[in-house]
Amino acid sequence: MKVMIVDDEKLALSRLQRLLGETGIDDVKAFEDPLAALEEAKKTQFDAVFLDISMPKMDGLELAEAIFALEPHTFIIFQTAHEDFALQAYKTGGFDYLLKPIELASVQKVVQRIKHFRAKQQTINKKIIAKNGSQVYLIDIDEIYYIKADLDEVIIRIKEASAYAKKKISDFEELLREKNFYRIHRSYIINVDKIKSMQSVEQSKLQIAFQGINEMVTSSKDGAKEFREYLERRSL
Repeated sequence: MKVMIVDDEKLALSRLQRLLGETGIDDVKAFEDPLAALEEAKKTQFDAVFLDISMPKMDGLELAEAIFALEPHTFIIFQTAHEDFALQAYKTGGFDYLLKPIELASVQKVVQRIKHFRAKQQTINKKIIAKNGSQVYLIDIDEIYYIKADLDEVIIRIKEASAYAKKKISDFEELLREKNFYRIHRSYIINVDKIKSMQSVEQSKLQIAFQGINEMVTSSKDGAKEFREYLERRSL
């Protein structure tokens, strides 16, 4: 796993690098200057980035947004001495949040979470098994238009049909992190690559039409706002 850490405090930087080494991660690039770190991120794709929030020139939240624009699926872990930044860090898209002074147990926990998510991502290219009556479908991820929560299972919409899978929608949200899917509503995950058009409807929600099927899905109000921000980040 390739990791970058950015912190303007030299002691904190070296401490985190040492703790990461104790978890078995030795492919680490460390930067005190966030602008230099951003230049490196333009040349190198990192699996995970540990960012201090309070830094001169560019704070960690700004740097996170710039890194997401380059590679939206980077695991970003914020670190700070101030708990007040936690909510803002997560809203920026942070995977986790470490409070200084950082302890080995905290680093071990977040590294394990990253490895867990990466292991799930490695299953993305496998087919999903879903059923409709006696018909069994082996579905490629790219075939999916949207996924809808339905009690204790989900409905997977492909071009030919809708099929049911015994999974929670949250399981698919984690599974599809590496693909261009987005959860626009507590009950819907959509394939962004299948979108034909979008229009604003009541309460600033988004109504989304798809290529190849005559169906539309409507986002929640919050989902519409966050989805617009997601699209803006990807278009930078």
